[in-house]
Amino acid sequence: MNEERAVRLKRLKMRSARRGIKEMDLILGHYAKARLDAMDGPALDAYERLLDENDHDLYQWVTGQVPPPPAFAGLIGEIAGVALHG
Repeated sequence: MNEERAVRLKRLKMRSARRGIKEMDLILGHYAKARLDAMDGPALDAYERLLDENDHDLYQWVTGQVPPPPAFAGLIGEIAGVALHG
């Protein structure tokens, strides 16, 4: 896909804030507002792959109920940190 960065950021922020469960709307919406603008292309790619995951899995990973897959561990840790500490 060859979309403009501004369009991609807007799309990812929308996908972050409009999930399936309210908790993930809040967690990912806040994270997206706080961090996406500073991310480079590969980081945005990783975040976009994360958004393809199931909300219930994401919630369990972010809250520490279940360890995240290794591919997402760093990103989940960052999201959890923003969710807890702003």
